[in-house]
Amino acid sequence: MTNELRVVLGEYDTGWHDPVTSLERASALVRRAARHGAHLVALPEMCLSGFTMEPKAHAVTLDSPHVRALAGIAAENEVHVLAGVAARELVEGREVFQNTALLFGPGGELEASYRKQKLFAYASEHASYEPGDGPATAMVHGVRIGLFICYDLRFPELFRAVAPDVDAMFIIANWPSGRRPHWDALLPARAIENQCYVVGVNRIGDAGGLSYDGGSAAYDPWGERLQPTTLADQTAGYVVLRAERVAEIRSRYPFIRDLVREQSPVGA
Repeated sequence: MTNELRVVLGEYDTGWHDPVTSLERASALVRRAARHGAHLVALPEMCLSGFTMEPKAHAVTLDSPHVRALAGIAAENEVHVLAGVAARELVEGREVFQNTALLFGPGGELEASYRKQKLFAYASEHASYEPGDGPATAMVHGVRIGLFICYDLRFPELFRAVAPDVDAMFIIANWPSGRRPHWDALLPARAIENQCYVVGVNRIGDAGGLSYDGGSAAYDPWGERLQPTTLADQTAGYVVLRAERVAEIRSRYPFIRDLVREQSPVGA
């Protein structure tokens, strides 16, 4: 298995409460990415609905046709697809809504799922959804990845908790243009302090009374911004993540060892 992961930042206009149109756009994006050699395509948070606070009307079960369509997009193109959805589940007879990230494998299988841990009370997300209770990680092409969603980015302790065990952290988002400077600052900060790749994928377009202007970006373990490959048609392609680069930085500057030492019980 290779330790190189080619990632496409799947920034697009997911629309508003319109899963059919969003899936059409996602399918075209993933098809093109796979044709140019991508291993993983990351799509924005709640890509089927936009950042909706109406989960009773727009949340989906994990076996719903729209989620199966996302799995089908991964399988048809034989790539990993990371996508956000407003998810509904029955837990002990009670309907639960959670802001969820789903990682589908190249066969369409669900390889990992993550429930957003920090809910955006400023937009009353906490009144509509329940938080997740821990991190989620996966291995893709020899690169260990951690999954996060939007507002999580403002809480460095979530990232520190998994830093020793991952080579890359993915944040899928609906981050409005009015707060873009914070997004632009926090992504490289998470990369620098955790000495790993950080990949942030935001949406574009207008939805729910808000404007989104993207800003999707990837940073290496030294905090340097990665430049996507340039394709034959002069458009951006994928960024390359290498586990060896993370190991090299952490070996040369062993700051993560101090983190692990601090987390260890006294006397251990």
